[in-house]
Amino acid sequence: MEALDALNTRRSPSKFAEPAPDDAALQSILGAAMHAPDHGKLKPWRFIVLRGDARHRFGDVMAEAMKKREPDAPENMLGREREKPLRAPLIVVLSAAIQESHKIPVIEQMLAAGAAAQNIMVAAHAMGYGAAWKTGAPAYDDSVKTALGLTPQDAIIGFMYLGTPAVMPQAMAQPDPSTFIRNWPG
Repeated sequence: MEALDALNTRRSPSKFAEPAPDDAALQSILGAAMHAPDHGKLKPWRFIVLRGDARHRFGDVMAEAMKKREPDAPENMLGREREKPLRAPLIVVLSAAIQESHKIPVIEQMLAAGAAAQNIMVAAHAMGYGAAWKTGAPAYDDSVKTALGLTPQDAIIGFMYLGTPAVMPQAMAQPDPSTFIRNWPG
């Protein structure tokens, strides 16, 4: 697939199925992530791969974290939280190992990891897989970070859901790019 085709046709599936990228395909996808722009060459991104039963265990972590954040959450809400990691056969938790006292500002370190996330999504699409970038409260929860072996200073950039698209949303009409462009001065 040509690069512009991959960029212009990528969409996040609403449902996933097997197969997920195998180890070789995942290495290619994560290899593409490693080529993201990275001011300062810090390579702040880190990848935690969840497959199989690890997704169930992570669902328990997410439900426990919700229970701490929302002690009155009803059981059905906790159950939905517990099921979220089962949406796709593979999840890559993309985090950024933030160096707060580094000359490269924190925002630039996070943007580099965000660029790695974009590369994951486009590479997966180019290889025939689907990817969806999710966050939500668990991405900002220190107990979730700790359970994943991260520190509170690390940032979870996203939960990258990967698999074969089972249901693909229709392409949305995109606005004319010129409506977002302004020449300066002017």
